[in-house]
Amino acid sequence: MTAAAPRHASPALRLTAAVLTLLSVLLTVLVAATWQPLMDADGTVARRLHSAALSEPGWTKANRIMTDWVWDPATMRLLILAVILWLLWRGARRLPLWLASAVAVGWVLQYALKAGVGRDRPKWAHPVDSASHAAFPSGHAMTVALVCGLLLWVLSRTPGVPAGLRYAAWTAAAVSVAGVCFTRVWLGVHWMSDVIGGALMGAAVAAIAAVAYGAVERSPRDERSEVRG
Repeated sequence: MTAAAPRHASPALRLTAAVLTLLSVLLTVLVAATWQPLMDADGTVARRLHSAALSEPGWTKANRIMTDWVWDPATMRLLILAVILWLLWRGARRLPLWLASAVAVGWVLQYALKAGVGRDRPKWAHPVDSASHAAFPSGHAMTVALVCGLLLWVLSRTPGVPAGLRYAAWTAAAVSVAGVCFTRVWLGVHWMSDVIGGALMGAAVAAIAAVAYGAVERSPRDERSEVRG
């Protein structure tokens, strides 16, 4: 069976990419400018969750397991690598390269922003976890959002996928992005705006990659099928 994938990004996808990009830029500007209302909100949320983390060691341990193993950036990159290899095995060529390039762009953007913004992480008298590099944007949140967004896009291009599986994939993606954002603030290694910014940026890169891919795709005569069975 040869799969015929959509050739152009939908207006909804283009709008989503634009909105996510705009929100990412706006939040980055507010963080870099240390906009006081945002800084105050970050501080309030961080203090409350850190206090809860100290009083709930069992829940804190569970959050560390999730952030260190399930939602760790290395785990996410292995997941997208597995999908890339599967696509290559199925006969795709351009799509796997596009996915790898999108992940690489996200990685470069993440560290460029960390260096450019240079935001300090929260500091606690009694920390429950530790992390290196600058705080904004959260690498965990950005990587999870990017990988989940790319995988949902690939799934949308694959015909014959049951509706139940699509629903499960969207649910898993939403839980993963929300979960990693919560764990990073709970563990006291990020501010709230770090994780929101990371999630927005990761989703924006995924959406832009999908839109750009639709723009460069050739006609069905010239383009090999992305998924072949």
